[in-house]
Amino acid sequence: MPNSKLPTMRQQLQQLVALPSVSATDPKLDNGNRSVVELLATWLQTLGFTIELMPLENQPKKANLIATLGRGDGGLVLAGHTDTVPFDESGWQSDPFVLSERDNRLYGLGSTDMKGFFPLAIEAAQSFAGRQPKHPLIILATADEETSMAGARSLVAAGRPRARYALVGEPTGLKPVHLHKGMMMESIRLTGRSGHSSNPRYGASALEAMHTAISELLALRSEWQAQYQNPGFEVQVPTLNFGCIHGGDNPNRICGQTELQFDLRPLPGMSLELLREQLNQRLRNCIEDEQIHMQHISLMEGVEAFAEDSASPLIKATEKLTGHSAGSVAFATEAPFLQQLGMQTVILGAGDIDQAHQPNEYLGCERLAPMVDILRNLIGKFCF
Repeated sequence: MPNSKLPTMRQQLQQLVALPSVSATDPKLDNGNRSVVELLATWLQTLGFTIELMPLENQPKKANLIATLGRGDGGLVLAGHTDTVPFDESGWQSDPFVLSERDNRLYGLGSTDMKGFFPLAIEAAQSFAGRQPKHPLIILATADEETSMAGARSLVAAGRPRARYALVGEPTGLKPVHLHKGMMMESIRLTGRSGHSSNPRYGASALEAMHTAISELLALRSEWQAQYQNPGFEVQVPTLNFGCIHGGDNPNRICGQTELQFDLRPLPGMSLELLREQLNQRLRNCIEDEQIHMQHISLMEGVEAFAEDSASPLIKATEKLTGHSAGSVAFATEAPFLQQLGMQTVILGAGDIDQAHQPNEYLGCERLAPMVDILRNLIGKFCF
């Protein structure tokens, strides 16, 4: 029976969307998520969950929520992040912070990615009101997934929460996912010496040295792609994308400084630490000009690739419930961090990734009841 003290599922989503929780590298755009997790805590406490808010270090506006029903070993974590990306209001047909229903769709910032997951999880949990679980049910709400994954990293550092199984409710179109690539963002900065372009001896061209570095990166990419393949992915090899390059200031000056930023998406089994070591060694070896100074900088800590055994009980259970074989996605999630905490993990959500990070983001109403049913069955199987 629905709890009369709780808002309805749609009212919950309406209230969550109305609370700005943009996560951004630009401090002017960053809101923090504290108000969102505090609201979730209020609702979950009404259902008998024990509440713990874990503020992020030196960030009082940001916190993780661990809400636990029951005690003991094992159990199931239903996990999601509470932050959203920044938005371009001019691209929206309605206010991003006002939940709007049109054409059987619920429009609002974060409706799919991924505030919409929490009302569905709460709705499923209500089905077991008044019953004591044999194994704990934990609803986990994190901060800063869209930028640094600081919320998930702090959970790993704390060694919490502990459970046997975890579901990350990222948008997968109601299909279970047991594989995704990792993510690295790196920068190469080369500093030479500017001078008059009429004579190369007047300087040391950082731009020409960067040409050498790019050639080395392309060779390294080819080597990685020959060495590593995984047929479980649409793009079966690791990718390296040159995202942007900046340098120099005028055609008649030798370029004194240039920077290349690139993105690397490794497959499961490729260690971020070893990849960075290989990148650094190869690049330093290829820059022979002693007048060129190189800096290799990681723009973020990176996210390891994710792979869950396709034969695990959790994967088999979600395949049976959805009627779909577990597949892969190209985007990164918090799943690897939950794995580090010792949990079998699956990614499964109601939304579609093509709606994420887009103007007029929406969650289809036809997805709500099926997702609640999936979560209800998993709670019953692994907790009760």
